[in-house]
Amino acid sequence: MYWVTVGAEPTDTVRSILSREGVLMMHHLLGGVAKGAFDQAEAERRFNAWKASKEAKANAVKASEAGKKEATAKSRLEAEVARNKAKAEEVAKKKAEAAAAAAAAEAEAAPAAEETEAPAAE
Repeated sequence: MYWVTVGAEPTDTVRSILSREGVLMMHHLLGGVAKGAFDQAEAERRFNAWKASKEAKANAVKASEAGKKEATAKSRLEAEVARNKAKAEEVAKKKAEAAAAAAAAEAEAAPAAEETEAPAAE
């Protein structure tokens, strides 16, 4: 704040940082105090109102981003659950087919075993 008050010319990067932090706004308000447009208390009130407004906007953006991130995570989870369910159904279908094939093979083998055992028993 001191350097801006005594006339320092900040670079673009420094100017953006000072602006974001409110140094340039306070410098502007102190210029109004020096000209007699309003007093120091009014400058402080205006600065605090500006800062509160800026923080509210920043919090709204953060909340919006968090909401988007949460919605994205929820949609990814739902998609993953759907893929897992489809995969489970596919695996169950394959297992059922394998069980049916095994049962059919046992059914074919059982009468053949009975026929081979029957002559030996007689």
